[in-house]
Amino acid sequence: MKNRSRRRFAAAVIGVSAGGLNALSRILPLLHRHLALSVLVVQHLRPDSDSYLVHHLARLSTIRVKEAEDKEAVEPGTVYIAPPDYHLLVESDRSLSLSAEERVNFSRPSIDVTFETAAEAFQDQLIGIVLTGANNDGSRGLARIKYFGGMTVVQSPESAEYDIMPRSAIDAVDVDRIVPLDGIAGLLNTLAPGEIDGEGSHTAGR
Repeated sequence: MKNRSRRRFAAAVIGVSAGGLNALSRILPLLHRHLALSVLVVQHLRPDSDSYLVHHLARLSTIRVKEAEDKEAVEPGTVYIAPPDYHLLVESDRSLSLSAEERVNFSRPSIDVTFETAAEAFQDQLIGIVLTGANNDGSRGLARIKYFGGMTVVQSPESAEYDIMPRSAIDAVDVDRIVPLDGIAGLLNTLAPGEIDGEGSHTAGR
């Protein structure tokens, strides 16, 4: 574990379901504007959801927040939110693609779909994070991230509004870190500090 914090990470994927608006509203505003990571967020949404989530999080945050687009190349210092009713995939060249294929774990977007494709694209340069939720989406994808050597992080069930998804991930994967909600942003800032922002001031561990 000591050497993992010195690794050069390229991206983080965050999976969240029930309770996600509150959780993301407490994480994204604390991320450094020049964070040296691309951050992909999969939040379970109704198919007819509007763009409130993206606009709300963008208003709160200094880091760039936008809806993910098909064929888009990811950049550090940017948070990409999966759009409603589309799976968000990461291609081998690390660009994004959107898919309207069938639901996975009763969800589209599915956390597992994004986690699994990101794991293959970024391998040991990826951080996978499972947050609050009321199903088991994300557990299989987090295991895939672990398989490829990425870092696996789960919100502590005690700090989750809905603890089913974090507990499922912990049961399925020998996770690297279990972190309270208020420690997630500090962990990311520390693992991948931006050139201008410098080192993150908060750490969190298991």
